[in-house]
Amino acid sequence: MSDVYARRIGTSRRRLSTLGAVVATVSACALLTSTPAQASPPTPIAVSTAHTYLSELTVATEGSMSGYSRDKFPHWITQSGSCDTREVVLKRDGTGIQQGSDCYPTSGSWYSEYDGATWTAASDVDIDHIVPLAEAWTSGASSWTTAQRQSFANDLTRPQLIAVTDNVNQSKSDQDPAEWLPPRAAYHCTYARMWIQVKHYYKLTVDSSEKSALQSVLNSEC
Repeated sequence: MSDVYARRIGTSRRRLSTLGAVVATVSACALLTSTPAQASPPTPIAVSTAHTYLSELTVATEGSMSGYSRDKFPHWITQSGSCDTREVVLKRDGTGIQQGSDCYPTSGSWYSEYDGATWTAASDVDIDHIVPLAEAWTSGASSWTTAQRQSFANDLTRPQLIAVTDNVNQSKSDQDPAEWLPPRAAYHCTYARMWIQVKHYYKLTVDSSEKSALQSVLNSEC
């Protein structure tokens, strides 16, 4: 083998080695900055299932608010490390979310399904309980243990928590679908399915106007 040919092979090998290192570095960076594939709450039940579940819910007059307190639903509990439930949902529902050592988001954006607005500051976003805590209290949760209410208020498995525009969430307050639906009509069907799934899983009751409103959404907007 000539010296010139040997030098060429050596140069090619060094270039391949350098290229491999660059690829490995890029791949590592991609892993560090990637966001979860799911940028929304868990997918709710199908429309057909929602019809079935709605028919199975017990219809009853709302109970008393006597004794109610948000403190009876311990929420934003620690989920892992320094991350609480709110921060987990902010990460899950956002795009390009980066978090500091305390788990609080430092960058990224959130699209609010309720009104179609996009926000880049976590302070502009609330985590809504699809079925509000007060609504749960008057439809069965008043008889639960504190541990059961804590599970309900921090439920990441069912579509009970969602990141949305703060003032829209505040306008909802503790109203049920007979009194309030998201301003963005395109989300009504999804919202109704989420509501029904959560109430059915936790065996909460519905009042007659609430059931009628949910039935109307399933019939006309799904």
